[in-house]
Amino acid sequence: MENILIQLAQAISSKESAALVTVIEAKGASPAKIGAQLVFFQNGSTSGTVGGGKLESSIIEDSKKDLAEHKCGLHHYQLTEEGQDSIGTLCGGEVTVFVQAYFPPPQLVIVGGGHIGRPLKIMGEAAGFEVVVVDVAPGRATMPELENVKLYSDSFVVLITTDHISDEAAMRIALKTPAPYIGMIGSLAKWQTIQEHLSKDGIHEVDLARVFAPIGLDLGGDKPQEIAVAILSEIIAFRYHQNDGVVRFRRSRMGKTQPI
Repeated sequence: MENILIQLAQAISSKESAALVTVIEAKGASPAKIGAQLVFFQNGSTSGTVGGGKLESSIIEDSKKDLAEHKCGLHHYQLTEEGQDSIGTLCGGEVTVFVQAYFPPPQLVIVGGGHIGRPLKIMGEAAGFEVVVVDVAPGRATMPELENVKLYSDSFVVLITTDHISDEAAMRIALKTPAPYIGMIGSLAKWQTIQEHLSKDGIHEVDLARVFAPIGLDLGGDKPQEIAVAILSEIIAFRYHQNDGVVRFRRSRMGKTQPI
């Protein structure tokens, strides 16, 4: 028991997703015992056991789905060949497990820092993000500082450098990663120009759709702190509602405020 909990703690410390499975109920004939635990790691490996055999295979499959969907789960299994929740065995008992999923904090990568980046960093940390600030020299078409930052499917990139050359260089790097959100400060005209460059170089529309420019919800404020709030608000809204068609207001790429 202690060993798998140590491994779970190590995975969390290494910023890896993992799921702790605990048997919370076992009735009748069953290989699983109440309190038995198993850890499922994001690379597909496991530690511990909750009974083995077809039951454990079913539990691992559900744990994998919960981890992929970023949720915890309560799962019931009938150790019978037929019927609701049956898994095709003859034991005749039933088992309920709780899957506690653990995820690293979302990553907020601020490229450029400055008068907007400073309040955004503070707000991002307060909101539970792991904040990385990448300071860059202006006017460069390369950006080794950003290339050295590992970006994930739960990374949110904010481009607020002092010039369009640096922003475009950073965007080219970010678009090669799984980061679902890449926001760029500046005018619509600036984004359209950069978009033309990227399209000519063969970057697909699906990838360009990850770019939010001009960045931030249209809250009306124009002070650095207010812009930081608008940026973080958009990131939070996107993070929780990117796939469910929620109506939210932001600056559209046509330069008008409209629901999307």
